[in-house]
Amino acid sequence: MTYKETAETLADLFSGQSGIITKVKGHGAFRKRITEMGFVRGSKVTVIKNAPLQDPIEYEILGYRVSLRRTEAHLIEIVSESQATEHLETPFAEPEYGDGLKTSVRTKSQTINVALVGNPNCGKTTLFNYTTGRHERVGNYGGVTVDLKEASVKKDGYTINITDLPGTYSLSEYSPEELFVREHLTNTLPDIVINVVDASNLERNLYLTTQLIDMNIKVIIALNMYDELEKKGDHFDHEMLGKMLGIPFVPTVGAKGKGIDELLTKIVDVYEDRDPILRHVHLNYGHIIGQSVERIKGEVKKHPQLSAMYYPRYVASKLLENDHDFIGHVRAIAGTEEILALAQHQVEKLEKEYQEKAETILADAKYAFIHGALKETYRPSGNEHSQKVYSIDDVLTHKLLGFPIFLLFMWGMFQATFSIGSYPMDWIDAGVGHLSDWVSHMMPQGPLRDLLVDGIIGGVGGVIIFLPNILILFFCISLMEDTGYMARAAFIMDRIMHKIGLHGKSFIPMLMGFGCNVPAVMATRTLENRKDRILTMLIVPFMSCSARLPVYVLLISAFFPHNQGLVLLSIYAIGVLLATLVAIVMKKLVFAKKEAPFVMELPPYRIPTLRNTTIHMWGKSVQYLSKMGTIILFASILIWALGYYPQNVTYTQDFDAAIAKVEADTTLADTIRAEQINQLTVAQESERMQQSYIGRMGHFIEPVIRPLGFDWKIGVSIITGLAAKEIVVGTMGVLYQSDLAADETTASLHTKLQEQVHTQGPRVGQKVFTPLVAFSMMLFILIYFPCVAVIAAIKREGSWGWAVFTMVYTTALAWMVSFATFQIGSLL
Repeated sequence: MTYKETAETLADLFSGQSGIITKVKGHGAFRKRITEMGFVRGSKVTVIKNAPLQDPIEYEILGYRVSLRRTEAHLIEIVSESQATEHLETPFAEPEYGDGLKTSVRTKSQTINVALVGNPNCGKTTLFNYTTGRHERVGNYGGVTVDLKEASVKKDGYTINITDLPGTYSLSEYSPEELFVREHLTNTLPDIVINVVDASNLERNLYLTTQLIDMNIKVIIALNMYDELEKKGDHFDHEMLGKMLGIPFVPTVGAKGKGIDELLTKIVDVYEDRDPILRHVHLNYGHIIGQSVERIKGEVKKHPQLSAMYYPRYVASKLLENDHDFIGHVRAIAGTEEILALAQHQVEKLEKEYQEKAETILADAKYAFIHGALKETYRPSGNEHSQKVYSIDDVLTHKLLGFPIFLLFMWGMFQATFSIGSYPMDWIDAGVGHLSDWVSHMMPQGPLRDLLVDGIIGGVGGVIIFLPNILILFFCISLMEDTGYMARAAFIMDRIMHKIGLHGKSFIPMLMGFGCNVPAVMATRTLENRKDRILTMLIVPFMSCSARLPVYVLLISAFFPHNQGLVLLSIYAIGVLLATLVAIVMKKLVFAKKEAPFVMELPPYRIPTLRNTTIHMWGKSVQYLSKMGTIILFASILIWALGYYPQNVTYTQDFDAAIAKVEADTTLADTIRAEQINQLTVAQESERMQQSYIGRMGHFIEPVIRPLGFDWKIGVSIITGLAAKEIVVGTMGVLYQSDLAADETTASLHTKLQEQVHTQGPRVGQKVFTPLVAFSMMLFILIYFPCVAVIAAIKREGSWGWAVFTMVYTTALAWMVSFATFQIGSLL
């Protein structure tokens, strides 16, 4: 018989196969009953057969037969016998108790699956990074972690798999994050949940803890940012509160790594049931609510399938909260009609008694429990520390000063991008030039040398010099996130966002879009309303991401040497203005809806750590450099090949003979001779490039882009920018590399752009690039088709329809804006 080698639960085994139990999940009566029947770690279970309808399944364990439903069998993890034999030196005779099986079971059972759960801005991802050595994005505002992150760490012979879940205030159905976290906990059933709690905001953070208690899962509280609590002088007896809740507390300071080792040790102790504090407690909701909970719980316990999936008391509390998503899950289980009817009756009874909505009644009861527990264990110092932390808001969010200060920060960020970034940019540019010269002198003339010099070094090198500018931009954005100012920016902008039909929190993904549009699109998950999410996705591409920055820096340096920061700010401002106008139009035509309330935490200001800021910058630089070695390298080689071939070009004149004639003319001065040779060489290369494959592509689309002031080379650059906007600069580096002077003196790309002239058409002899054309091109790059990665993100977060719509409408809008800019500007 062929065994199923990937079996991980009893439900995965085929008839006749055996497995060794490594872990039993589930809750309450099911878990108690199943362990009493011998389903414990190390026991051998054999599949006898499936029922005629494939459910339930008959098993043999300890010499007797028992049947389990498939849903229950999924809760029992096993290691197959075939896997266990890999640990044996000799064939085993007694599979039930062989040493090899014990080794395999022990190895399997020493893997601990841990989930990190906590409120937004509680330092959860910082703790995850320090514990696992990962470099995930960290920010001092809600909604940074919009997807789960996974990593492993070793401790005392155990492998601890840690999953960082999105920040959530509760396990209700209010936001996508809350549903995502709840489904992860109920579907994957982690061995331990680390509830990360902000020590400076205990009452609010412990509300989530009460819901975890209802779920009856093993919980450890990481009392994070404990140094802030101590700094305030507050007294908190966390050991006493831990005994009251049945949950061990471990003080931590995630940003500094304090308490991490103690937390890992506690994970092992709790997993092995060695911790003296850990136990399950029932929250005291009061007599009336308690009665309703107990009545529903009693009915749930009578339903084997439902009580195996969820802890009965948790089911009772969620039904009393009128959680519609959870009710839908329960309704999908056969035989739950009476439970739902009883729950509805109890909801009506409580609402009549308290004259309040049921979900509010339960929330009030939970907060009353938390308040009572903290009253016995927590004593604030009474100093004004928290007020001092927020006092800076009197200036930064002032009704008159707040907006000008925000604009000043934006201007400073863009100005720093140029002024500070110009020095390392020049160094890298010089290094690329020296490398190009060295390769040119070391290699004989031919296609390979041209590929290396003009294709790879000219293309990739033309993009990599902008790395310092991008790092500075991400450094500034990281500072706004880490200090807590990002949330204030959303607070300041809510009135404006509300006017255009968006939520103030939409401003956070938009601001993140200045770094990269892909995580910005993903960050729209923090918006509770789906229409808000879709609309925000559609306008995020108008935020000038770091990939567009090299194009701006190149053109602004070449054609706007004065007020560079102001010109760059104007491009970003136009993007925001267009996003506003599009949002207004979309809201009127497509997304008319009821307004969502503005509820967002304003976290306390914190001094950013150099470690987190460096991690953030390093992560983004790795992404940027990885593009250099993959997509941009490939595109540069492809563009060079399309421009290099075909070689058998028919010229309008014999350029080689004309150059030889000039060289032989001894009557000419050396400077005049060099100038004439240079003009002939440029004309020859221009004709050759026009007849190349890429030239033909450019000429094909030139009639469409000519009204925008663009020539065919700009058109080719725009086409290649569909994959990634950085490639636009690489393409220009390849296309204009051929126009070097005959004496091969090195010139920067922006100088070559300044020297370009039209060689045909009505504007022959005129400059290709002028400040007006450069500005028109920057606007087109700003608006048109987002890169492929952004389209993929919109498809994943929305649908293919919205992704295709984004491609079409942004490109059409880009043409109209650039057309208006160039045509009107030409008349002035």
